[in-house]
Amino acid sequence: MDIKQFKLDWGGKTLAVETGRLAHQADAACTVQIGDTIVLTTVVMSKDVRPGMGFFPLMVDFEEKYAAAGKIKGSRFIKKEGRPSDEAVLTSRMIDRTIRPLFPARLLNEVQIVCNVLSFDAENDADIPAMIGTCIALHMSNIPWNGPVNGVRMGLLDGTWVVNPTYKERERAMADLVVCGTSDKLIMMEAGVNIVPDDSIVEGIAEGLKQLEPLIAFTEQIRLAVGLEKVDPTTESDEARAIREQVETLAKPFITKQVEAHMFSAPLATKTERSLAKSKIYADLSVHLTEQGIAGEHHVHGTSLIYDEVQRYVSEQILKKDRRVDGRGIEDVRAIGADVSFLPRTHGSAIFSRGETQILSTTTLAGPSFEQIVDTMEMDIKKRYMHHYAFPAFSVGETKPNRGPGRREIGHGALAEKALEPVLPSKEDFPYVMRVVSETMGSNGSSSMGSTCGSTLALMDAGVPIKAPVAGVAIGLASSQDMSQWKVITDLQDLEDGPGGMDFKITGTRDGVTAVQLDTKTAGLPMEVVREAFRQAKNGRVKILDVMETTISQPRTELSKYAPRIESLMIHPDKIREVIGPGGKIINAIIDATGVDINIEDDGLVTVTSVDANGIKEAIQWIKNIVAEAEVGATYKGKIVRLMDFGAFAEFLPGKDGLVHISEIAPFRIGKVTDAVKEGDEVFVKVIEIDSMGRVNLSMKQAEGNETLFARIPKSQTPSNGNSGERGGHGNGGRPRPPQRPRGARHG
Repeated sequence: MDIKQFKLDWGGKTLAVETGRLAHQADAACTVQIGDTIVLTTVVMSKDVRPGMGFFPLMVDFEEKYAAAGKIKGSRFIKKEGRPSDEAVLTSRMIDRTIRPLFPARLLNEVQIVCNVLSFDAENDADIPAMIGTCIALHMSNIPWNGPVNGVRMGLLDGTWVVNPTYKERERAMADLVVCGTSDKLIMMEAGVNIVPDDSIVEGIAEGLKQLEPLIAFTEQIRLAVGLEKVDPTTESDEARAIREQVETLAKPFITKQVEAHMFSAPLATKTERSLAKSKIYADLSVHLTEQGIAGEHHVHGTSLIYDEVQRYVSEQILKKDRRVDGRGIEDVRAIGADVSFLPRTHGSAIFSRGETQILSTTTLAGPSFEQIVDTMEMDIKKRYMHHYAFPAFSVGETKPNRGPGRREIGHGALAEKALEPVLPSKEDFPYVMRVVSETMGSNGSSSMGSTCGSTLALMDAGVPIKAPVAGVAIGLASSQDMSQWKVITDLQDLEDGPGGMDFKITGTRDGVTAVQLDTKTAGLPMEVVREAFRQAKNGRVKILDVMETTISQPRTELSKYAPRIESLMIHPDKIREVIGPGGKIINAIIDATGVDINIEDDGLVTVTSVDANGIKEAIQWIKNIVAEAEVGATYKGKIVRLMDFGAFAEFLPGKDGLVHISEIAPFRIGKVTDAVKEGDEVFVKVIEIDSMGRVNLSMKQAEGNETLFARIPKSQTPSNGNSGERGGHGNGGRPRPPQRPRGARHG
């Protein structure tokens, strides 16, 4: 093993990279360490082109290993790692979006990157070491890739941007940015933001790019030390190349004329119209190539150009003439529609549309016990807000089996979830668990931003007291290959997301940003493009918010009648076990009898949830009775639970009983206890004494409410002076004491 180690003092921490120890048969491999977090990254390119691929087959896998954190998976039945967590999927997507634009356009060999977390210190997130390792491994490998780029996390703490903040620092940060690119160009970013002004986020991006400068130089240093010469994987013969170039020479100018004729002669407002125009171009091109003597089997060299050539011409028209295929201006947002309370039985519902993108969002409220438990290598947390996104095939007029959410759906759902988190009410103010589902009814440009808007409307319709409405808009770009010419466009749609473009999604309130996500099809964006994107995004989201707020301007003050109600009370933590009971016996009895859902926190906060107000009232009173302490002089309704010769034991609070001595049963002398009461009788009792051992003496004759019972008790022939000869109780002045209570008797 030829082990080489490299170190960089970066952002106040030591970044250590090692090559040559592991994964020798990969095309390249390295480990990256920050603190005690270590990630192994491997890159491999297949030797042959995968036939029939119409796109670059890149696979990125971020693999969490529980052993790396000294954990065993929390599931009771499955202990081995299986399907990647949502967090792992999001990290994989983040790395993919950073590196994908830098591969050659004609590369069709499969490339796989695996980021394997070997050690995790619970302080430094493994995603940045994985990003750094991927960029270094690709740059030093023989795989064609136009690096170097790299990534950094920036946290806004107390008004200062901090490089690679720890988990604890991120918890109190106002903004959490992942910035990827070079020292002067942005290629990918993710951000979760707590309503920070747009200009401040732009400053954070610029600072992040500045922090990448030493890291880019470090990456180049490693390549010079251990890097391989890049290979050209294309295997096209001279004859095949000649035929392809001939067809392309004939096809490109023809496609350009057809795009102008079919797509710009009149505005095409709908995706269907544009699809029909594209179909017409396909048919006309085949006829044209046949007329030029090109054999049918070679037409694919021309028809395969149509997708890119259409988008290239669309971008060119934006650059040169500010022309958009649907007739909009550069900063125009498509027609917006918003409606709420569409569904009668959901707790909240909304339909949001922007152009042909249409989202149906529903909100469901539940009690605290419905919190989602997230168990990953990194964390064990509970989530009280969840957003799930669905993208059925019918939304784009296609047929496809529904196999559950894929990586794209997970990513879009997480982005919209992140966008709303800063405006959600605290658990103390609104103890509900909230789940929003956004289903794409129609898609043509940024359904994730439509989901953000739909989520806002559905939450307000459900009566969730969010701090402010949130909207989002996707910002696009038309640019020349060298970025010497560019124009930013508002509200991106299908044909406008081609080579030289970007998808810059920015969400926020009127006052600031809540989330950002960028991917681009360029080699990186200069900061002037970034600044213009944020300017247009703010203007665009304000326009959208104007429409949304005409539909519903404030959260509803009343919940749906079908939504559960929640009431809470505090009990002493020492009383929790009494409410739960052995094996959950007591709490389950309350739930079964009242139909409520009960959740108890470690600090003693008890929340009772139900759609039945009477059930909540009954359950809360039951719990209050369980935790209540007996008070001398107080009267309770109780039940006779055991009979003795000298008196009866009555349960006057759940799990608490006391002795009613025979002399305290009735206001007159009785012959024996069974003449007055039997087990199961409900009676009123008054607490007359609690002794030093906590035992409770009760009286029926001193309590109000037992008159009917007294009327049916047969009176003894012996006059009563208020005391029997065998008076019990505690401290009876030398009188004979009753037999000792049986073992196991309850004394409150």
